[in-house]
Amino acid sequence: MYELIQVGPRSYYINAPVKIGLSLLQDNQVCLIDSGNDKDAGRKIRQLLEQHGWQLQMILNTHSNADHIGGNQYLQKQTGCHIYAPGIECALTRHPLLEPSYLYGGFPPKDLRHKFLLAQPSQAEYLTDDVLPKGWKMLPLPGHFFNMVGFETEDGVIYLADCLSSKETLAKYQIGVLYDVGAYLDTLQRVKTLRAHCFVPAHAEATDDIAPLAQYNIDHTHQVAEHILTLCQEPICFEHLLQKLFDLYHLTMDFSQYVLVGSTVRSYLSWLKDKGALSVSFDTRIPLWKRL
Repeated sequence: MYELIQVGPRSYYINAPVKIGLSLLQDNQVCLIDSGNDKDAGRKIRQLLEQHGWQLQMILNTHSNADHIGGNQYLQKQTGCHIYAPGIECALTRHPLLEPSYLYGGFPPKDLRHKFLLAQPSQAEYLTDDVLPKGWKMLPLPGHFFNMVGFETEDGVIYLADCLSSKETLAKYQIGVLYDVGAYLDTLQRVKTLRAHCFVPAHAEATDDIAPLAQYNIDHTHQVAEHILTLCQEPICFEHLLQKLFDLYHLTMDFSQYVLVGSTVRSYLSWLKDKGALSVSFDTRIPLWKRL
């Protein structure tokens, strides 16, 4: 774990629980893509950089989920590096309490204020094209989270953040976290058309051909949507729908899974309603969802 893997002349990733991108800039300066899930991850990254005689110039955050920004604060304090995050993600990186608050829909109880959902704050700046290393491109990858992005380096490596998952990850969790289902499917269709020397997803193996895995994630997303529609053949309230989905996929419910899966199911319901596949009624003063 935390092994450095080279995937291009100047491009690497750190093989951590969430893959962390690393690119050599100039004069022993390096750029990180994300920073791991906590202070301990940040410490291991700092030690790796010191072993190679590298100095951290900047961290480019793909999005603001805690497992991608958890090492920010430690690394920024230790190195004085700049941190950049795109759009709304910048606000959540500065104020990470927003993540569990958004997931829960109110002030989160202590059960949700832990490092997997609540990172330490860091002084992030807005990510714009002009701060990218020379020859890089920023790739919009919305869907999983608000304004998630990926990066294409000058040497043909594309870092894809959380825009898709491995087959093993999908088999384990079944319902991956999504903010905007429609945008997610559009993102995957675009990812299928990309060409690169190497693709580095955060939660799947690096590969030179990402299209098959992108299609697998598309198919899995549609499968989840179809299960939701089937469970809505008769009017059903959200909590009962969530219970049936947990039963269907043999998932274990705790507070974290309740908000992560629950938020995602609400996103599916919004997408399906906007597509005209579902209706919702309030006649009984309990919102009831029904397939059209």
